[in-house]
Amino acid sequence: MDYVKVERRDGVAVITIDRQPALNALNWQVLDELSDALDAVASDAETRVVVITGAGDRAFVAGADIEAMQPMSVPEAREWAVLGQRIFSKIESLPQPVIAAINGYALGGGCELALACDIRIASDRAKLGQPEVTLGITTGFGGSQRLPRVVGPGWARQMILSGDVLDAATAERIGLVNAVVPAAELMAEAMKLAAKIASRGAVAVRLAKRALNVSMDADLETGLRFEAEVFGECFGTPDQKEGMKAFLEKRKPVFTGKW
Repeated sequence: MDYVKVERRDGVAVITIDRQPALNALNWQVLDELSDALDAVASDAETRVVVITGAGDRAFVAGADIEAMQPMSVPEAREWAVLGQRIFSKIESLPQPVIAAINGYALGGGCELALACDIRIASDRAKLGQPEVTLGITTGFGGSQRLPRVVGPGWARQMILSGDVLDAATAERIGLVNAVVPAAELMAEAMKLAAKIASRGAVAVRLAKRALNVSMDADLETGLRFEAEVFGECFGTPDQKEGMKAFLEKRKPVFTGKW
């Protein structure tokens, strides 16, 4: 692949979008390559956590490629939006937890990419926003749907309707990112968290992500039923036996991640 790189490190897959001359902006090829990368890690039993980041020190993903979008017709623009939504939904439904390591600009489609991830860690140089209205368009890759779920309707409306770009500290304050760290420490911190999650029971982590995703759209009663189902499913796994045995024996568990 030309623009999307995948590196595996001790149960963690790092997906890097590398189109630095365009600040890692998303075009058709980048989205297609990202989709292929996601399919590859989804089917990899050895990958327990995924980290998505951008190459270089300027941008996570600066947005969708405006030069590519400018001449689009109405049908082409709808097709473009559906493609982006489909691929970002892959991130959300990936079996493994996904951490966004936001190393710079995460604007428009870049912010929407980060929103599809489970956890967001930002460099203190990061800038996040949905500035689509400044271009005469709306969000197209899920921003109007995911942003209110993450930061609440008030901040989502302000960000999307004004097109304002937030600094990392403000993004952390409103809950758009989980943490802000010095730029030089970003990947180390993201990998540290990824390693911690990877050390937990892999089956339990995957089932917990499913339950959390259900909670975003289901009513409480439906969500509770689903939680009871996955809770029970854990008790048919070797990891549950090992985890509880290790606790009682006062030692670290050795999880296999097998179902």
